Amino acid sequence: MNLRYENLAEHLLNAIAQNLYRPGERMPSVRQLSQQHRVSTATAVSALRRLEDQGHIEARQRSGYYVRARTRSPLQEPAMSAPPREPTLVTGQELVLRLIKAANNPKIVQLGAAVPAAAFLPTRKMAQISASVARRYGQRLAHYEFPPGAPELRRQIARRMSEQGCPVDPNDILITNGCQEAITLALRAATRPGDIVAIESPTFYGLLQIIESLSLRAIEIPTHPRDGIALDALQLACEQWPIKACIAVPNYSNPLGYCMSDERKRALVELVNRNRIVLIEDDVYGDLGFGLQRPSPAKSWDNEERVLYCSSFSKSLSPGMRVGWLVAGPLHEQTEYLKYVSNLATPTLVQLAVADMLAAGGYERHLRQVRNQYRQAVERMTAAIGAYFPPGTRVTQPAGGFVLWVELPESVDATALSRRALPQDISIAPGPIFSATQKYRNFIRLNCAVDWDERLNQALVKLGQMVGAK
Repeated sequence: MNLRYENLAEHLLNAIAQNLYRPGERMPSVRQLSQQHRVSTATAVSALRRLEDQGHIEARQRSGYYVRARTRSPLQEPAMSAPPREPTLVTGQELVLRLIKAANNPKIVQLGAAVPAAAFLPTRKMAQISASVARRYGQRLAHYEFPPGAPELRRQIARRMSEQGCPVDPNDILITNGCQEAITLALRAATRPGDIVAIESPTFYGLLQIIESLSLRAIEIPTHPRDGIALDALQLACEQWPIKACIAVPNYSNPLGYCMSDERKRALVELVNRNRIVLIEDDVYGDLGFGLQRPSPAKSWDNEERVLYCSSFSKSLSPGMRVGWLVAGPLHEQTEYLKYVSNLATPTLVQLAVADMLAAGGYERHLRQVRNQYRQAVERMTAAIGAYFPPGTRVTQPAGGFVLWVELPESVDATALSRRALPQDISIAPGPIFSATQKYRNFIRLNCAVDWDERLNQALVKLGQMVGAK
């Protein structure tokens, strides 16, 4: 008599509990299970999927099912940051270039750059849409789509922002080459060289590069890995220094992954209004929450047009297409001019392709699928860190996005660790590049949106051994 899939699943679970299949080891294939237990392939697949749903095993692309790593105990999260309380010029970002170059090397396990692997992106669908756009629009693709950008795309973005509580006129949207350019344009319009800007600590190193290139000074504000930027510390900084702008990522920040509550977002907007400064909101990860409800942008509480809203589809749709946007309110005309003199326009084909994806509902369908993929990826990485890294390691607990901020034992030098890991074909992002003052010596950021296979598992084992060896 054939075993039902529940019985087969229970049999396999007992084998895992008895260490017949150890964490990280490959489970028998569907064919092997079918032959060994005399069940249909459908029954074998159902049993394996049941164990996967229960979190005991995981599927790895083109490799089969593997026993999931077991954490020794729940990992604690890092404490609130405590950066210096005075402005500083941003320097020392040369290490970032080495990290970016490593991201282009297929031999290296990409844990450093926050770029999702192709398996997390609708690459085939975007290729089909791009080919269709090329056929339908013909000669239009040969011309510049001068700022503010393709009206079709701006209409679709305005529709989505309205659904998020941010009613915006399509004419007030400026299409950019990704979120990085949107932030750059916002800062160029809102500040002058030598001005002071308040930033989260830690913060995305790309923002530090922008600040450095514009000769601005940064003041790091303490930031909690669950609650976000400390509003009392930001208020104190505004009272002590002539701050011109604050840059924040309220939804699933990089690298901490926190999502500010609506109450705190409203309070943040009230704070910038009270101090008459500009808030530059980076919402590039806002669509990638693990829950069903998309969090509101801080912009939705902006009654005085002091929030310059920046976002893109780079993390959710296609990094290579470089389609972002900026809502700059009273600074719209200035940012539009700055965009034009910087690079004339964002490519026409990619703008129209993204507009088509949005109009047909394909983007929302993709988000419904990929949010769960990102959640599973973060959970897998957290479990692996708990299993392979030494005691004392702390990890953030993000509710969205796909990066983890990892606090290593104090004896570990993250920059030295990154240098040792690279010859082993492992790329990581060391903590000091996320700080204007090179803090976070014993922190690293890890990208979870990677192809999970035996090569990655072994890379994490090696990395954990290097951390333990100090």
